Amino acid sequence: MNISTRFAVAIHILTLIDSNKEGKSTSEWIAGSVNTNPVVIRRLTGMLHKAGLVEVRPGVAGAKLARSPGEITLLQIYRAVNAVEADTLFSVHEHPNPSCPVGKNIAGAIVPVFSLAQQALENVLQGVTLEQIVNQIPVS
Repeated sequence: MNISTRFAVAIHILTLIDSNKEGKSTSEWIAGSVNTNPVVIRRLTGMLHKAGLVEVRPGVAGAKLARSPGEITLLQIYRAVNAVEADTLFSVHEHPNPSCPVGKNIAGAIVPVFSLAQQALENVLQGVTLEQIVNQIPVS
């Protein structure tokens, strides 16, 4: 029950595109860095494009950032690739015993805490930009 790896791969894709401003960031080239199939990269790049984070053109190889890395937050990336739907980061088990006082009331006790925890995560992601991630990658 993890946050989808799409989130980490999307950050990898955008960081790689930013590092390759002078070259062509094709899905095949990106897939080589991510170590996955180019189809996965194309699917995620399509999601990032739909969110306005990358520019791609049908029939033309390569993608580029639609905005500067300082204008892209991790929360925007997280939401772009549907890493987790709203209020679903944590799940409550289904069908606890309604005859048990704990089973009958556990969801009402923990769901508000889970919602607060997800909001805290999203607040942190809102405060981190792609530029901050890019700046942590050593240049060789």
